Amino acid sequence: MISAVSIGSGASVGREGPAVHLGAALSSWVGRRLHLSRSLARTLLGCGVGAAVAASFNAPIAGALFASEVVVGHYALKAFAPIVISSVAGTAVSRSVFGDFPAFTLETQIIASFWEFPAFVLLGLVSGIAAIVFMRSIFAAQSLAERLTVPPWTRPAFAGLAVGIIALAFPQVLGVGYGTTEAALLQKFSFWLLVAVGTAKILATALSIGFGFGGGVFSPSIVIGAMVGGAFGILATAVFPELSSGPGAYTIVGMGAMAAAVLGAPISTTLIIFEMTSNYALTLGVMIAVVVASEITHHFFGRSFFTVQLERRGINIKEGFEAEIMRSVRVGRVIADDAETVNWGVSLGELRTSLQKSIVGEIFVLRGESELYGTVTLTDLSEAAFDHDVDDLINAGDVARLHPPVLTPDDDLETALALMRDTHEEHIAVVDDVETMTFRGCVHHRDVMGAYNRALLELRHEEHGD
Repeated sequence: MISAVSIGSGASVGREGPAVHLGAALSSWVGRRLHLSRSLARTLLGCGVGAAVAASFNAPIAGALFASEVVVGHYALKAFAPIVISSVAGTAVSRSVFGDFPAFTLETQIIASFWEFPAFVLLGLVSGIAAIVFMRSIFAAQSLAERLTVPPWTRPAFAGLAVGIIALAFPQVLGVGYGTTEAALLQKFSFWLLVAVGTAKILATALSIGFGFGGGVFSPSIVIGAMVGGAFGILATAVFPELSSGPGAYTIVGMGAMAAAVLGAPISTTLIIFEMTSNYALTLGVMIAVVVASEITHHFFGRSFFTVQLERRGINIKEGFEAEIMRSVRVGRVIADDAETVNWGVSLGELRTSLQKSIVGEIFVLRGESELYGTVTLTDLSEAAFDHDVDDLINAGDVARLHPPVLTPDDDLETALALMRDTHEEHIAVVDDVETMTFRGCVHHRDVMGAYNRALLELRHEEHGD
């Protein structure tokens, strides 16, 4: 609803993002209701996203690849087959309602000369820089909005006022902007108007999204990329008119490079541009610019707008897959039964003998029958390790290291590894709870890593249908 109102009121936001979010939310809800496994739930999520992308762009191939590339993370047939079916179904429904035609109608563009490839590389560089400026502008606007001492629900009003003022000079910034993009493709704008509209679109989109309007960033990326590519094409054609494919060709290449840099999905973005324009001849140029723009953005900003957005919220998806697996396995499954223990009243001589025979070089000291009191290694004995004169004067409780790090059976492997890393311990005691300190055993670093590897292999086999 918020996205629909935002787009309908003329905010400078995209319409595809909300559709993708809706497809993902519905898939996630169905997955929870059916109590699907993690692998099946992820596949169902990919189906929802693929169908939404395919329906939004009239691009079934791009929808299937986008879901596999970004959401699922692999192309195993077990996941890819249902995603393809969902993308085709979404496209069929969309075409039955809106018709079967590309988003932009234009004459077929071709690459006039392979000598243009350096120009496509340079356009990719410029598009990458523009993408970084665009994304940083959005986050800067969000920071500015958070510093305003006004109720959050009033922030869109300030953005709407600012966007309206910008639109008095450049009405092209309003709404999704596909009409503006098509005008650029048909070379209806001058060089300076392309530059001005591109700059105004960056500012209007940053204010709209940063101040709370609902919507996506793909459509604004397409518009800004078209402005950047069109302006670059005018310059390139003026410098090398006999080698240039024309400003329209550079406009298409700029659209792809800018969108890929923002979305962080170079393969599917290239296909989206191809299916939106029905122009295969420029695919080589789009691919080159997309790769350059994506690399520039990745090195100097982040993998994509969405990954950086999540990182600002404290969510690191780079470690998400591994962390998810680590959290799924409980310490109770890897408790070792070889933990060596002694009572705290054992003499130093007996303790020394036990340590010399110990396989891991560490013994847990118990008080009473099962209460963990401390832990002892040869290092903890210090000088007493070689002084036999005090064997009958000192007991295990005297030399034990008190308050050792502990885990409970309900802790997960991620917690266990973090504790081992922070304490530099390879063997951690496991207790029923930290109140009673009832000793259950211990976990070894090698067992934790072994359990993680087994869980990883099981998940891989499940995803690939082995």
